[in-house]
Amino acid sequence: MEIIVPILAAAVRSGTPILYATLGEIITEKGGVMNLGLEGLMLLGALSGFAVTSSTGNPWLGVAAAFGIGAFFSLFHAVVCITLGGNQVVSGLALTMLGTGTTAILGINYVGETIKGLTKTTIPFLGELPLVGPVFFDHDPLVYISYALVAFMCWFLWRTKTGLNLRAVGDNPRAADSVGLNVAAIRYAATLIGGGVVAVGGAYMSISYSHMWTEGMSAGRGWIAVALVIFAIWHPARAAFGSYLFGGVEACQLRIQAAGTNIPAPLLLMLPYILTITVLLVISVKKGKGILFGAPAALGTPFYREER
Repeated sequence: MEIIVPILAAAVRSGTPILYATLGEIITEKGGVMNLGLEGLMLLGALSGFAVTSSTGNPWLGVAAAFGIGAFFSLFHAVVCITLGGNQVVSGLALTMLGTGTTAILGINYVGETIKGLTKTTIPFLGELPLVGPVFFDHDPLVYISYALVAFMCWFLWRTKTGLNLRAVGDNPRAADSVGLNVAAIRYAATLIGGGVVAVGGAYMSISYSHMWTEGMSAGRGWIAVALVIFAIWHPARAAFGSYLFGGVEACQLRIQAAGTNIPAPLLLMLPYILTITVLLVISVKKGKGILFGAPAALGTPFYREER
């Protein structure tokens, strides 16, 4: 138990940035827009959050700045895909390259700096519970906010009229338009909010997880999140499970390296991505058998109101 608890706690910490990215993409895709720019958005969020926290000393301003930057850059993706009807895959890949290049250039001056950032805050009573307490309730505030976000999205998507409208736009935009819903406006809102949430996942890495900035610090987590959206069947609760699963794999490979194993370090670093490929293979098999469900029916399909 003394060994398992730290690993599980580390899995939650390591999985939190992936969880934010996955939840943000679920919001976007529920509206029918695919965004493959998660890696770039996470890097933009990490750099902007770190820079604002470094200059102001207030990590919450850094989190807010990351959300704003993520929404701002997602606006370009929204204009290309929603207004202009451009290819969503190409636009998302361009966003990743834009975010990667921009942060590499602008982040040079921040390399080597550290910030105070957000620190661990144990929740009274809950943090004292055996096993559950140290695993789930002995973290920084952004981890707790991710719990609340999962619960909120489960309620919002399936228990509110606005959530129903969002799912309707993602499943059948023509039917949604016929009952008076503004498909473009809803898709814009989902894309911008989803992009902001993804960027908060990046900010978590620099403000809470490491308290520093390094080039390319997302290290492929955005691509893992893209796979996790499908693995979770577009459900926030399953996204949390998948994120912590991947976080656990990452935590285990770090501990194995620290233990001085003879296994080559590059092979251990491959473990999260090997799991990603495995997940995609399983998903492909299930899809081929007709088992996969939950994907928005109009995902990736532009909507033109004048076409009837």
